Amino acid sequence: MLTALRASRLQNTAKVAYKRIAISPNHHASRPRFSSTTPAYDGHIPLNWFENTVMAVGSAVMSLADPRRGDMIAALGETTAGPSLPRLRDVMLDTTEGRSILKDRPRVNSSTIDMNELAQYPEGTFGRAYVTWLERCGVTPDTREPVHYIDDPELAYVMQRYRECHDFYHCICNLPVNVESELALKYFEFVNLGLPVAAISAAFGPLRLNSQKRARLCSEYVPWAFRCGGSARSLITVYWEKRWDQNVEDMKKEFGIWDPPEARWSRPLSEAKAAAAKRQQDNASKNS
Repeated sequence: MLTALRASRLQNTAKVAYKRIAISPNHHASRPRFSSTTPAYDGHIPLNWFENTVMAVGSAVMSLADPRRGDMIAALGETTAGPSLPRLRDVMLDTTEGRSILKDRPRVNSSTIDMNELAQYPEGTFGRAYVTWLERCGVTPDTREPVHYIDDPELAYVMQRYRECHDFYHCICNLPVNVESELALKYFEFVNLGLPVAAISAAFGPLRLNSQKRARLCSEYVPWAFRCGGSARSLITVYWEKRWDQNVEDMKKEFGIWDPPEARWSRPLSEAKAAAAKRQQDNASKNS
């Protein structure tokens, strides 16, 4: 009970800090003079070093208190990114695909990607695998928070790209969206991309698991994540949207990725494939 009371107090403190920084209409008026008050892009909320620190601590506390708060996890990722984003941008600039991504700045959501069109691709292609993964996990690509606290517009896009491509990583690694699989992917992302938020999630996330699941995470998934993530191509450089028609197994070989230990799925693959096939049939009927 004492632990719950402390968590509640920490959460309330973080909420106050968050509201003062991100919500208060007088936020910009009260900002110290040495901090820029001009947003660099739509949705940008400039922070000085003190506000960034408060936001980082507050979002970390709230994320631990309630892991369902996607907005707090997003804020934690942005306020702790540090030099990892410039490094990822440099990695992207070193590859042809990465440079194309930075030039085109594609976005991943249901407005930019036609799921019915993806369902038309043959079995075994990445496009068909992705829409099947969405059906199997019962998720959409529209749940990613926009970036607010990264000052440089290009670096803000790098963070947004990472965030919106997270489900592609799930799909190519054949992982569902339960807690242990998310943590396995966080370990993979930290080794592969070096983002601090992935390390924070990997460090504290296992506390949510029971002893049996925690033991399996450490003995099976973590070794896979370190070996596979460390040897695989940096996934931030992949222009996924130009690879819909490519064979998934060929992509894995190209990237140096292999499947993790078998995961626990909430929906059978056969049902997800049937749903994707139905989408294909419905779309064909509309076009006929």
